[in-house]
Amino acid sequence: MFTSDPPTYKALLDQYQVQYDDAIRSGEVSPFLYPQNTFNVGILLLYLLIPTSRPRLRHYARYPAFALIAYFSITTTQNCRSMFCCVGFCIGLLTAWGMLWSATLILINDAPTEFKRIERRRERRVKRTAERTYLNGNPEGSMASGIDSEKTGLLSRQAASQDGYTASSKENGDIGKTGSKEMYTTKRTGPFEWQPYPLNSFLDRLDWVVDIVTNFRGLGWNWRISGLPAPPLWVQKQLHQTENVPLSKHDTHKAPNGIVRYHNLTTLLRQKILTFITGYLVLDVGKVIMMKDPYFWGLMNRPPPAYLPQLIRTSPILLRSYRLLLSLCGTHTALQTIFSLGPLCLAGMVGPKILGVRAEPWMYPDSYGSFGNVFDKGLSGWWGSWWHQTFRFAFAEPSRWAIEKLGWDKRAMKAKALQLFVAFALSGMLHGCGSYTQLPATRPVRGPFLFFFSQSVGIILQMSLSRALKSAGVLGRIPKRIRQAANFVYVHIWFYYTGPLLTDDFAKGGVWLFEPVPFSLVRGLGLGLEGEGWWCWGGRIARWHTGERWWQSGIAI
Repeated sequence: MFTSDPPTYKALLDQYQVQYDDAIRSGEVSPFLYPQNTFNVGILLLYLLIPTSRPRLRHYARYPAFALIAYFSITTTQNCRSMFCCVGFCIGLLTAWGMLWSATLILINDAPTEFKRIERRRERRVKRTAERTYLNGNPEGSMASGIDSEKTGLLSRQAASQDGYTASSKENGDIGKTGSKEMYTTKRTGPFEWQPYPLNSFLDRLDWVVDIVTNFRGLGWNWRISGLPAPPLWVQKQLHQTENVPLSKHDTHKAPNGIVRYHNLTTLLRQKILTFITGYLVLDVGKVIMMKDPYFWGLMNRPPPAYLPQLIRTSPILLRSYRLLLSLCGTHTALQTIFSLGPLCLAGMVGPKILGVRAEPWMYPDSYGSFGNVFDKGLSGWWGSWWHQTFRFAFAEPSRWAIEKLGWDKRAMKAKALQLFVAFALSGMLHGCGSYTQLPATRPVRGPFLFFFSQSVGIILQMSLSRALKSAGVLGRIPKRIRQAANFVYVHIWFYYTGPLLTDDFAKGGVWLFEPVPFSLVRGLGLGLEGEGWWCWGGRIARWHTGERWWQSGIAI
């Protein structure tokens, strides 16, 4: 409840700050605390670290582990809020995602026994490190020589010391004899192979588990989602030597949907740096434009800004289209910019010497496909080929499991309908949870959930219409350009009517009030609001919160 009509978006943020502080003091909500509110992720990691050599323990811990994950996820969604509206959205979305991802890895699938990843084979290096003189079995004297020899060879997975280091000694207790100590070091510098769940080394197992928990698209895994380019052909050939897997006919850097895979580090970094810089500037400009329109503050009843042409201000159709387009641009640009940080940091700054295969450039294909998919496939092309597929595997696995249990043909229309309804219902649930955990009043079910679920209806309607035209012999006689134009028009008419379900809720929840850039060129040049300058970030970002009990204290975000 606002005490007054805010004249600027910063005044609105001040009112949200007061509202948040009052809610915390009254106990109505709790701040999101680190590490307490990330326990769901910790439980998932702990369960996956139970070695497969202990099947009874894994079996009895499986459902209790997921029950605890669900409990912490639900209580966090119910109780936790953030002063920053965009952070509040992430609390709900990522907490719900953690529960869905946990179900995918430990309920629908048994990740440790079913999944494998691409890894380099270990090489063994044998170093004789010292020679000493032994008297009655006890060493005496000093080192006789330094490193005597070094032998290198390939060590198979079964025989490898997964600890990365073993030592053996050959000692002779006879007087006057010399002995030597050989040190074995193993490093992953060999050819590529499929690595199942590691058993002998806890560090290898931890690395494997962290990788699968954080790798949502299956890059470098045997469950890689469809639509991503295959690994380079030379990598496939090395994998083919240890496991009979089919090879690609051509070594292409682009998937049919337009997603690009990068063959070297220079090309990858050049493209991602360009993406980041472009995204940064677009977000800066977009923030200034949005904050001049009270709609993006969440104030729906305010008149449109005076800087818009009169034709747009007086036309409800054009005004809605303008705001939908600006919301789409902001969402797409923000995601693209965030996605560019992964390869820049992991492949560019850390590198393969530390991360190994996880920093290879071909492990970071683009997140978005070609927009041409929308012209060719319509609404299904928008969501299935052009838009990012970060959550695709978890969205698809429940329906895949159900279709197998029901014995349906996965190519049948009823199976495709089930896949669409389940996938978009789960997407709506995730985004609805994000809406629910925002501080301002929103409509999680009638907003984000209904928007995403309606996309399945739109796709089925278009598929049914296309099948009817094809059966009537009409579709084949329509020129390709006209079919593409019809797809484009259908998609954007559908979004014109369903889009506000999501974009209005984004605006009401305060998503666009978040400051995306620390340093603003546009506002530094005087094009922002009065009092704004080069530096944009400020206020409280994270602080220590002291609760009534020790477990209620932590870093509040």
